Amino acid sequence: MEYVLQVARDTNGSLLATCREVPEFATVGDDEAELLLNAVDAMETALEFYINDRRAVPVPAPRRLKRGEEALRLPAQVVAKVLLHNEMIAQGVRKSELARRLHMHMPQVDRLLNVRHSTRLETIEEAARALGKQLTINVG
Repeated sequence: MEYVLQVARDTNGSLLATCREVPEFATVGDDEAELLLNAVDAMETALEFYINDRRAVPVPAPRRLKRGEEALRLPAQVVAKVLLHNEMIAQGVRKSELARRLHMHMPQVDRLLNVRHSTRLETIEEAARALGKQLTINVG
């Protein structure tokens, strides 16, 4: 999952990044490296808003970068959790129903969907199967 960030100089000389698909996202950095480092944390925070509000997370469409844009690639585990959350929304499956299907307690499901919590890949795969889906990974 790769979000396109619009990058511009802020009034104080630092770089400011925003994202059209995720209007809740904004971050700054003194240079490009710092900006992209801060961007992962800021995007995870923005995605938490969607998950906590039970709203589908916008999935970016692939496109070429233009001048003044940077690509933000999210960690694979974050992507898997976002896609799992979006599938739950699409199917109308609440966390309590997923917990029942997985024979888990609610705090375990909360951690499963928490983009900042490290979760075993097998657990994410099991959750996808409980929704009738399969988690596949491509190297590109």
